[in-house]
Amino acid sequence: MRVLRAVAMALLLPVLLMTVPAMPGPAAAADAHPFAPAPTLEPAPGMSFTDGAGRRLGLEAFSGTLVLLNLWATWCPPCVEEMPALDRLEAEFGGDGFQVVAVSVDRGGRATVEPFLRRHGLDHLALYLDPDAAALNAWGSHSLPTSVLIDRQGRVLGRIEGAADWDSPEARTLIRRFLARPAPTPSRPQGDLIRTSD
Repeated sequence: MRVLRAVAMALLLPVLLMTVPAMPGPAAAADAHPFAPAPTLEPAPGMSFTDGAGRRLGLEAFSGTLVLLNLWATWCPPCVEEMPALDRLEAEFGGDGFQVVAVSVDRGGRATVEPFLRRHGLDHLALYLDPDAAALNAWGSHSLPTSVLIDRQGRVLGRIEGAADWDSPEARTLIRRFLARPAPTPSRPQGDLIRTSD
């Protein structure tokens, strides 16, 4: 009976998977994964990593910027494959309003990652390191690469677990769409007004 059930599942699973619609986003490559929009806008989980100068940072350092957080490693073939496209994305859109924050979880840290970036000509991506891979736990990620789009207020817009085609027109459209949203206006402090007399 178990064998019959296993055979039935093996035959039905591909059919069931074909009926699940893919979400729009950077998934033009045959092995790319679709962008999964967040069901609600929730704050990004707290995480920390170091920059190339060894300073400890968190995502709050990018407040006011649309962030594409990418968790990756030099030993991960799909990560290595998508890094040039992420570099081009940063070259095209990077600046005050957008940044690719590619955080390496390589245990070797800077000694491993910096030569890798240089060797592959990834000149537009800043060096961010998390050798303890704490970010994977913070995000509940089970695979590399994992990419998360975070809005200017630090809220999760959506994510992709697995490789994405960041060179695709869909990816460019996704980034442009979120960049076109107006930046938040600083809120005025709430409190009592104090009138002064002349």
